[in-house]
Amino acid sequence: MSKAKAKAKQVKGKMKEAAGKAANDNGMRAEGRGEQLRGNAQETVARTGERVKKSPAK
Repeated sequence: MSKAKAKAKQVKGKMKEAAGKAANDNGMRAEGRGEQLRGNAQETVARTGERVKKSPAK
């Protein structure tokens, strides 16, 4: 997954969490937080993959 897609997932999660907070819906808040965390993890994987590709072969 690309960093852009991971960022989009983070933003979507943030919006869902805010909507859940506004609606006083703890389930939606939790879903939003989960999406944010998945987006963070996917961004980390994408960033690590880029670093591996850029590193010189040994």
